[in-house]
Amino acid sequence: MIGTEFVPLSLPPLLIGTLAALACALPGNFLVLRRQALIGDAISHVVLPGIVVAFLLTGRVSTWPMMLGAGGAALLAVLMIEVIRRAGKIEPGAAMGVVFTTLFAAGVLLLEQSDTSAVHLDVQHALYGNLESLIWLDALGWNSLLDPVALAGLPTELPRMALVLVGVIGFIWLFWRPLALSTFDEGFARSLGIATGPLGLGLVVIAAMAAVAAFDAVGSIIVIAMFICPPAAARLMTNRLSLQVAWSQGFAGLAAVSGYVLAGYGPLWLGYAHAVSAAGMIATVSGLILALAALFGPCRARLGQPAG
Repeated sequence: MIGTEFVPLSLPPLLIGTLAALACALPGNFLVLRRQALIGDAISHVVLPGIVVAFLLTGRVSTWPMMLGAGGAALLAVLMIEVIRRAGKIEPGAAMGVVFTTLFAAGVLLLEQSDTSAVHLDVQHALYGNLESLIWLDALGWNSLLDPVALAGLPTELPRMALVLVGVIGFIWLFWRPLALSTFDEGFARSLGIATGPLGLGLVVIAAMAAVAAFDAVGSIIVIAMFICPPAAARLMTNRLSLQVAWSQGFAGLAAVSGYVLAGYGPLWLGYAHAVSAAGMIATVSGLILALAALFGPCRARLGQPAG
C-alpha cells in the first residue's frame, strides 16, 4: 500500500526536486568560486516576466513557450547587467541587484494585471513552485516504472529536468580544465589561449538553463538556495575542486530528499495537521547544511586560500 501511494504521489516530485537541486548546484560551484553567486539569484528572479509574457501571448500554461520566454528574459538580464556594469562602471553585484529586482518587480506587476486566476500562475507559484502537485496519475505502483503507457503520463518536468542535468554535466565535463584555470587564475588562462570571456558567458548560459528549467517546478527559492548553499558548504569541506563538486552534489541531493520528507511528515510527527512547503523546507535544510559546514567543516579556517 505504501508503494502504491508513494510512486504516483511522492516519487515524481521527489525526483524532480532532486534533479533540480543537482543541476543548479553544479554550475553554482564555479559561480561561488568566481564570486558570481548572485547570478543564480538574478536569473531565478528575472525569468518571471518572461514566463508571464509567454502566457499572455499564448493564453495557456505551456512548457516550451514558457521556457522560451524565461530563457529570453534570462539572456536579456545578462545583457542588461553587462551594459549597466560597463556604462556605469559599477561592480557586477550592484548591476545584478538593480536588474533582477527591477525585472522581478515588472513580472509581479504583469501578474497582478493579468487574468491568471484560471491557471496555476501567481506570485506564490513563482516563489515556491508547484512541486507537490507534480504527481503521476497514471502510476499504479512500482510496476508502472516498466509500463510504457504509464511512463507516457509522467509529469513533463521530470524528463525536462533530467535532460537539463545531462546538458549541465556535459558542459562541465567538456570544459572542466579551462573552467578550472579561468576560475582560479583568469590571466594565466588567457595567456594559454583560453577564451575566458566566451567561456564565462557559457557558464552563465548553462546556469540560466538550469534555473529556467527548475523555476516552473520548484520556484525561485530552491533555485537560489541550490546555486549557493551546497557549493558554499562543499567549499568548507575541501580545497580540491573535484572533491568540492562531489561534496556539493551530495549536499544538494541530501537537502532535496530530506527536505521533501520533512516537509510532508515533519509537521505530522510534531502533531500538526498540515504539511509545509516542500520548496521552503528544502531551502531550509540546505541552509542548515551550510551552517553545519561553517561550524565544523575542516576548511572553514582557510577560506582565503584557493581551491586546488
